[in-house]
Amino acid sequence: MEPVTSLEDLPLRANLQGLTPYGAPQLHVPVALNVNENTHPVPEAVARDILADLAEAIRTVNRYPDREFTALREALARYLGEGLIADNIWAANGSNEVLQQVLQAFGGPGRSLLGFAPTYSMYSILASGTDTTWIAGTRDADYELSPATAVSEIARTNPDIIFLCSPNNPTGTPLSLETIAAAYDATDGIVVVDEAYAEFAPTGTPSALTLLPGRERLLVSRTMSKAFAFAGARVGYLAADPAVTDALRLVRLPYHLSALTQAAANAALAHSAEMLAMVDDIRGQRDRLVVELSRLGYTPHRSWSNFVLFGGVADPHATFEALLAEGILIRDVGIPGHLRVTAGTEHETTLFLNALARLGRTEVSGQAPPARAE
Repeated sequence: MEPVTSLEDLPLRANLQGLTPYGAPQLHVPVALNVNENTHPVPEAVARDILADLAEAIRTVNRYPDREFTALREALARYLGEGLIADNIWAANGSNEVLQQVLQAFGGPGRSLLGFAPTYSMYSILASGTDTTWIAGTRDADYELSPATAVSEIARTNPDIIFLCSPNNPTGTPLSLETIAAAYDATDGIVVVDEAYAEFAPTGTPSALTLLPGRERLLVSRTMSKAFAFAGARVGYLAADPAVTDALRLVRLPYHLSALTQAAANAALAHSAEMLAMVDDIRGQRDRLVVELSRLGYTPHRSWSNFVLFGGVADPHATFEALLAEGILIRDVGIPGHLRVTAGTEHETTLFLNALARLGRTEVSGQAPPARAE
């Protein structure tokens, strides 16, 4: 038998052939602002309580965890409010797994998923992994998405599932409740609003959670990775009609959330005020980036997230490499003339802005590969 030496030698499914796996650069640098992490550490007092709960959980890891992660669903419902209860909540190992389970339950061969490009690159990857047809819809100017454009694209493509990223990644663009409601009314399919960055919106901004009553096909996905500074713990969740969570039970792996994951997440949620105390500071650094990037001659886009996409970059790859040479890692998302930077601490943001100012800028030129975002 001939030895297998590469992917091309394996009998991959046809829709996976020629693809490359997701992967943002994992480089050890002093300032990493490329994957929209919360760069603030977990507060020491909260970390101690999380460690105490983990120590307690480790005593019983010889047994399977609560398959229904009941305490976690109750804690997430309390955190979200809006009259939600545990039956409305689902959770998994990061919001990517939540979205994958949605596609396993409602997508698959012969079904399609509509997103509005440029948007989160994992949507198309998850579609390929579940053999769901990916459809890249269009956006309005400046990466906005109006109700009329959303409805027009839905009518044109007739998808089974729609993913709406709110705010959008990699552009940071806000999404109105009017657009979400219009998209829902325009389809008989599943509508998922991905609110991974919802906590960074202006204070008082209503969430898509407010649209859930009476809309049994609407799902709102969240994550603890960003605002909660919990990216390494891998905890994502969604809120929806209880029938949706029943559907996701059909595709989840047994005991998919470990006892340690559940313990850590419950402890963090018990300290949600402390965990979210850094959000105002991050918003401040994001707004500072917008102001200073404009002053430097770049074109930052409107952002309600913890990152800023900015245009006016003559050679994104060259600028990326020049910043990397100074120990600063940002993201080339593949949009011509653009780069994306995460809002870090005040010190990290200062280092980035000072380095970019030293580099200077010229007129935009050249093209870039298709957008891929964290």
